[in-house]
Amino acid sequence: MTALTPSLDALHGYARLPSGFHQLLTPPQPDPPFHDRDELERTWGCRWGADDEIAKLRRVLVRRPGRELAAVRADAYRPQLDALVDDGGAWHWTGSAAPDLQLLQAQHAGLVAALEREGVEVTVAEPLDPRLTKAMYVRDPVVTVRGGAIVGRPAPRMRRGEEAAITREVAALGMPILGTIVGSGTLEGGSFAKLRPGLAALGTSVRCNDDGAEQLRELLRRIGWELLVVPLPGFVVHLDIHFAMVDVDRALVNAEGLPYTFMEELARRGIECIWADPDEPWALNLLALAPGRVLTSESAPRTAELLRGHGVEVVTIPYDEAHKNGGGVHCSTQELLRDDAA
Repeated sequence: MTALTPSLDALHGYARLPSGFHQLLTPPQPDPPFHDRDELERTWGCRWGADDEIAKLRRVLVRRPGRELAAVRADAYRPQLDALVDDGGAWHWTGSAAPDLQLLQAQHAGLVAALEREGVEVTVAEPLDPRLTKAMYVRDPVVTVRGGAIVGRPAPRMRRGEEAAITREVAALGMPILGTIVGSGTLEGGSFAKLRPGLAALGTSVRCNDDGAEQLRELLRRIGWELLVVPLPGFVVHLDIHFAMVDVDRALVNAEGLPYTFMEELARRGIECIWADPDEPWALNLLALAPGRVLTSESAPRTAELLRGHGVEVVTIPYDEAHKNGGGVHCSTQELLRDDAA
């Protein structure tokens, strides 16, 4: 209610009132703000999104790998890259062998089954245009925070269009769209991490440029969040291959792919670093299921034991075929809902 809002009794004695004065009988109510929990549930049917990356996971989005990978040919092998690479830039695949689609689909089904065993509701998105050979990695086209999704803008042409599809998909579920990266900005969700409520990090890289980072900073500022921009070295693509939150104020870190200043900032913010085995790169591409409990690929046994030694429960699945397409467990899942911050 506002100071101008009249009571019905106060209207007596007036023959005429200003045109439209009746609007004050249903006055504007900007508070509570959009991202207030009760307001979200009342208006949007669900709190949506997450305050952090380690509270109890309730719902995720995935997309099964499919016929799009039939385009990857063994005769496109480039020995100097140890990869199959399309001359037109439409796809790339690590190693000399073409995808084993049956194995890849079985491993992805294992990912879904592992999530469901943990009580996570899994929403499966529809297949996309076969030209989109990376579409199984639903982490990249959007980022999610408390209240909804921010739509990114993938850098390479081979992924352009995934953001349009996933916008329709999450909106159809009822999730609010909080903003979209526009202009010449590029931004992919694999380089975004929520460190704690109100604080996030974005790795700028060959895939995420400064323009995209500044647009994201402004969108987050509107909901009271701070963004740390982390310039990633060399040809490092995403933050989530070198950094992952695993518990309240605890992160798994591969120092070889991060600037020292970021690790220094983590310490200043009270976030403890657990140093991953540098020879197990896919160890970092994990998904937190709950505080101190993570799901990751079985291809990183030493790092898994390291985490267990630090009191973190580790659930592993075979996922090595998916790594050849450039992503892991984290890349293959987009969180739609977590419990309140851990």
